[in-house]
Amino acid sequence: MSKPNTDEEFFSRLSANVEPAEATPIKAPSRLKAKVYSALVRCQTASGPLLTVSASEANGRSLCVFEKAVEILPVGDGIKSLNFCRVCHARIAAEKMENAPIFWLHCPYAEFQNR
Repeated sequence: MSKPNTDEEFFSRLSANVEPAEATPIKAPSRLKAKVYSALVRCQTASGPLLTVSASEANGRSLCVFEKAVEILPVGDGIKSLNFCRVCHARIAAEKMENAPIFWLHCPYAEFQNR
């Protein structure tokens, strides 16, 4: 097999042998989505502090009701940079149940549910 001259040629050959995807995409289970999200946030917190809830909101991320409550508390940025999802019951329910009864606005775990 000869070496392709360009990346484009390589990927063209590679994709020539791939079957097209199904018309209806397969959705990942909500429990899996919740566990992956939790693992990603754990990795982020291990590498350094998270943004404060105010900074997260300023960057376009909506806050859940609990993060909104922390945002208005008279506490330092160290507290406002914690991973509040780690102690929220919504995370536990979402990791253990499909279609968990979580209905908080802007909660990532509620958004993962297959409804």
